[in-house]
Amino acid sequence: MSTHALSMTGAHSQGRGRHGPSSDGRGRGRKLLWTLAALGAAAGIAGLGTYATFTSTTSATQTATSGTVTIALGATGASTNRLTVNATGLVPGDTVQRSVDLIDSGNQSLASITLTTAASPSSLLDTDATHGLQMVIDRCSVAWTEAGTSPAFTYTCSGTTSSVVASTPIIGSNTALSNLTATTAGNTDHLRVTLTFPSSAGNTLQGLSSTITYTFTGTQRAATNQ
Repeated sequence: MSTHALSMTGAHSQGRGRHGPSSDGRGRGRKLLWTLAALGAAAGIAGLGTYATFTSTTSATQTATSGTVTIALGATGASTNRLTVNATGLVPGDTVQRSVDLIDSGNQSLASITLTTAASPSSLLDTDATHGLQMVIDRCSVAWTEAGTSPAFTYTCSGTTSSVVASTPIIGSNTALSNLTATTAGNTDHLRVTLTFPSSAGNTLQGLSSTITYTFTGTQRAATNQ
């Protein structure tokens, strides 16, 4: 009886082993399928969010260039620029005439052009504002007609003469130049610089020497909307 009982118990235990694993396996399989399906759906939604995007692109190009502000003097060695020709042996009452072309060679017009004169070496010829050298600048509407032998040049205008600088002591800073056309890009002004040694100059101005530098400065036009 004991042996039979043991046999029956063994047979009943094996039966439960066959039914139990089969039921649990099917449950786990269904859960796995649902999990995979959910993951696939989530991946599909994520893919739509990442790659299904409408786009549109357009562009344009623009070039910006800066202008040039350039003034120049005429070529030396001719009537276009005699400012480098020296004057010697001056006595009270003498005059010195020199022609020079002032050129706006940039591509932008100017608001103004000024002249600064300085002396080095210096003497009473330039520091004595009353008895030292006096300067006048005139403009001719056409090129000046030159006469005389260097350095004693003289000039006449066959066109219209305009005053650029009225009589003033030779040394000045940022002296405004009037009646110029060279404030417009591409234009040239024909100038005559006249220096006068006043008749009132006394003996203290004998035997002196001054070297004058003429510096012309052009200032750009007013800024505008471009």
